[in-house]
Amino acid sequence: MERHFDEELKDLRKDILKMSDLARESIAKSVEALKNRDKAQAQNVIDADSKIDEMELVIDEKCIDLLARYQPMAKDLRFVTTGIKINADIERIADLAVDIAQRVLELADKPLLKPLIDIPKLSEVAQNMVREAIDSFIKKDVALANKVVASDTEADNLRNSICTELTNDYMSHDISTVTRAVPLLLIARHLERICDHATNIAEDIIYMVEGKTVKHHHE
Repeated sequence: MERHFDEELKDLRKDILKMSDLARESIAKSVEALKNRDKAQAQNVIDADSKIDEMELVIDEKCIDLLARYQPMAKDLRFVTTGIKINADIERIADLAVDIAQRVLELADKPLLKPLIDIPKLSEVAQNMVREAIDSFIKKDVALANKVVASDTEADNLRNSICTELTNDYMSHDISTVTRAVPLLLIARHLERICDHATNIAEDIIYMVEGKTVKHHHE
């Protein structure tokens, strides 16, 4: 029975890794669509979300089934329950990529307000945080999880920089820029929220491996 349980845990890891790859791909495509004002690519991100939603349901069912059939204890129990939490965070990350794509559809037919510099940087930070958070789950790597938690400050700073520039340099000087600035503000917020979800995952990994709660205690 233990061998079967280990095999099913491996399958669970693979499913979560695959789902996270799809979510990161959605982030990259949504921001690429923004840079190119590509409505078709933005719509592809929106349409692809149904597959991620389906995967979330399948992974949830697998986790519940593992708990019911094997009644794992200690670290194995924390692994499966962490899988449930990560699954929800990844699904929300994918939803936020869809939110970005929807903002792109709002902007696609309008001239770009300004060169995109910090938003692509924030997108890279977000994608790296998601990748490293999932890697820390697969490898049970607390040091990598801690790195993800520490990276959230950079994400916050980039989001704040974007908001300050759009507010102070554009909207406060010319009200006609609001319709193009607000979607960019929201995109920055969506990306920062993705980083928050990656941080949630990393904090759950630390608990999974060490049994130590670090939420709200980042020091």
